[in-house]
Amino acid sequence: MSSSTGNDVLGRGLWVLGQAIRTEPRLFTVSAIGSSFFGFLIIANSYVVGAVIGNVVVPAFAERRVSAGGLALVVAVLLGISVLRVASIWARRLGAGFMQFRLQARYRRAVTRRYLSLPPEWHQRHATGSLLSNASSDVEATFAPIAPLPFAVGTIVMIVGALVALFLTDWVLALVGVALFPILFALNFFYSRRMAPRQIQAQRMRAKVAAVAHESFDGALVVKTMGREADESRRFGVFVTELRDALVAVGRLRGVFDPLMESLPSVGTLAVLLLGTWRLQTGAIGVTELVSVAFLFTVLAFPVRAIGWVIGELPRSVAGWERVQAVLSAEGDLRYGEGDLPGSAPAELRFDRVDYRYADGPPVLRDVTFTVPAGKTVALVGATGSGKSTIAALAVRLVDPDAGQVSVDGVKLPDLSASALAGASALVPQIPFVFDDTVRGNVALDRPDVDDDGVWAALRLAQADRFAGGLPDGLDTAVGERGTSLSGGQRQRLTLARALAGRPRLLVLDDATSAVDPRVEAAILGALRRRDSGTSILVVAYRRATIALADQVVYLHQGRVVATGTHVELMESQPGYRDLVTAYEKADK
Repeated sequence: MSSSTGNDVLGRGLWVLGQAIRTEPRLFTVSAIGSSFFGFLIIANSYVVGAVIGNVVVPAFAERRVSAGGLALVVAVLLGISVLRVASIWARRLGAGFMQFRLQARYRRAVTRRYLSLPPEWHQRHATGSLLSNASSDVEATFAPIAPLPFAVGTIVMIVGALVALFLTDWVLALVGVALFPILFALNFFYSRRMAPRQIQAQRMRAKVAAVAHESFDGALVVKTMGREADESRRFGVFVTELRDALVAVGRLRGVFDPLMESLPSVGTLAVLLLGTWRLQTGAIGVTELVSVAFLFTVLAFPVRAIGWVIGELPRSVAGWERVQAVLSAEGDLRYGEGDLPGSAPAELRFDRVDYRYADGPPVLRDVTFTVPAGKTVALVGATGSGKSTIAALAVRLVDPDAGQVSVDGVKLPDLSASALAGASALVPQIPFVFDDTVRGNVALDRPDVDDDGVWAALRLAQADRFAGGLPDGLDTAVGERGTSLSGGQRQRLTLARALAGRPRLLVLDDATSAVDPRVEAAILGALRRRDSGTSILVVAYRRATIALADQVVYLHQGRVVATGTHVELMESQPGYRDLVTAYEKADK
């Protein structure tokens, strides 16, 4: 669905509601039946009140006495109708509430699943705050009309029933209803057209405010250390002001619409009383009929508002739906096969004439060919921007190459199932991500095959067992959001342990130990090389000591493999490599 305008928002909004009803038909049916029953009870109550006034109250005044039996009957009937109304309201609200919350939960899960299935390249084009808004406020906005929807459906049934009852009572008074109800619907239609662009703008600004706020919170350390608090507050204030103005525009229009919707039924009641008095004087109707019709118009005021509530929420619903659908219909999925990689021996990784570029940018990799032999450690060395991180992403299939192929143990990555690839390989990225959880939770990730012994084994391999054992609660120590209670090196070792806990056959380290002491880094790589089951390692390396530990080095320059060999061989044969490694070594000192 394309972006909505005021001209088609009603149709689009009704289409969204139709989708919701098709998704939860049983709950909608329960709530709609309860609401329709409530509407019929409203009509019945009006005529019961009219009958009481005409047949009990008026005679009582005329005769100056009250019949105890008649009074008891009136009380019993009114109480019975009240009990039935309570039951109908309960059914309506319960069904509508369950329907709304189930739809919100369903679509929040769908949006989150879609986020997880889309490649990193897609996420890089969308602000995190906007993505959070899609899964929260946009989903909430989409199904905001669900709560009053069954009430509105019951109101429509009630209006039809009321018109029939009015014509059966007195056709002249019925004309007031015939004139009033089209005015109500026309007013709602006009309102939805004017409200649509305002609600769409407000929803967009909610996402923008969320994006800016998330960025400010995420970069709090930079903001504080650079003394940019005031500037960041002003930047945030600009977007908050725009959101405020958008919401004020929504409020102004509602400030006109709501009083009109409230007053029209009252105007109808006044017209009925004026016409009814004349009809009463001519003898066309009696007191019972006049009171019934007047009371009916009086009690119609609130239910009719339900239609206005639904139509009033449609623009916001359409805006939220389109933003949610933009995520659910996003393209770029990585299609997986059904292949497997049985066994536990180290895996062989091979790049064969691989090309890659990001979106419409220049080529990042050109004709890249190399192999990580089973059980060996291969270091990727190259200047910044030479394509090392891209190769790391391709190795675990975060992205697919534009040309050529990447394979593990001779099986092309697209032919493998997602579980087979995840079970055989692991990537430890440049920037470690630590969950707001315990040490155990961060390493095990609720994997059923990773027990405490496995957690400690992974921590030892990552040279993280000492600091983990020294924490106040050991494995049960909460590390805080993004691991704020840990140092940079500790976070890197914890994320490395997380990858190792799954015992991968292929481990890809994208500069994953940059914050670790060189001696600790050497100990980590040494422990991995001595590991009983063994693992193949592809490591993006900068330090000379790390590079020297590799069995083979792949030297990259401007997205091409210039040379492969041992560190000693490349130091002798490649001046560019020698200069680069020497520069790294000097910078490291």
